[in-house]
Amino acid sequence: MQLKIVALAIGVSALLAGTGATEAKTILKFHHDLPEDSAQHIAAEKFRDLVAERTKGEIEVQIFPNNSLGDDVQAAQQMQFGAIEGGIIPTAKLSNFQPSMQLPDLPFLFPTPEVAHKFLDSEVGEELLATLDKVGLKGVTFWESGFKQFTCNNPVEKPSDFKGRKVRVMESPIIISQFRALGSNPAPIAFSETYTALQQRVVDCQENPLVSIVNMKFYEVQTHTIISNHAYLGYALVFSKKWFDRLDEATQKVLIDSAREVTAFQREETARREEGYIKTIAASSSNLSYLPAEHRRAFEEATRAVHDEFKASIGAELLEKTYRKIEELRGS
Repeated sequence: MQLKIVALAIGVSALLAGTGATEAKTILKFHHDLPEDSAQHIAAEKFRDLVAERTKGEIEVQIFPNNSLGDDVQAAQQMQFGAIEGGIIPTAKLSNFQPSMQLPDLPFLFPTPEVAHKFLDSEVGEELLATLDKVGLKGVTFWESGFKQFTCNNPVEKPSDFKGRKVRVMESPIIISQFRALGSNPAPIAFSETYTALQQRVVDCQENPLVSIVNMKFYEVQTHTIISNHAYLGYALVFSKKWFDRLDEATQKVLIDSAREVTAFQREETARREEGYIKTIAASSSNLSYLPAEHRRAFEEATRAVHDEFKASIGAELLEKTYRKIEELRGS
């Protein structure tokens, strides 16, 4: 009986070998925290297809949206150990591992999306990504949800309009400090619980990119939506360094090149979708307004102390390089 089983096993193995079915693919589990109907997910699919084509199917990218492998912090931890091979993580969440990654989250740092993109793609942006090597992550490029906007149950034109207001924030020291600088009371509340907190008036305001404001319907339970572009919500596309370092150089290059190639598409898709989000809000009962340039300057001055507060943790030299690069790009 045992001889028959062994013979059968050998026969099956030979059959599989003949069809190529035993060839093991390299699986790249790709994490992100957004729904499938998002610029990030569409870009991840494009990345998946490029990698499959360029490696002739040897690397299979499996996309896991909606935090299905765990939240961003948990996913980053799994990447450190090689249990997840890659994905995109908000820079604010990566600051839990590498404080310098808070840099893109500084309030009123980038004057325009164009400057933000050129900066993040510059040598200073590469230097920032390289700091992730120390914590077991391979930083490759920056994707985005775009600039953040305010929604409130009161008009917002000047910093004093936040005084005494309770504001829902992400669990991030730099964002908490930003709203304290405006005289408000920041309240860290889970993203999934934000709609209810706004609806029940537990908090008066919140901040998020337009994709979140519309998809989570925050504008439906806030009387005012203010296009402020006051801060940037970027994602770093990262790989598990433990996993990445085991790959041959040619495969590493394919992954890096493909991810960076898709970056421009991801940003363009974000901008394209934002036009529709603006129309959705404009057609709703929420009052849509834009923060005037002169009022923006007042907000910049009010939150400048946040830059000073986090200079040491980000790195004074890196921050000075950032200011110089942004000024250079602003004038170009």
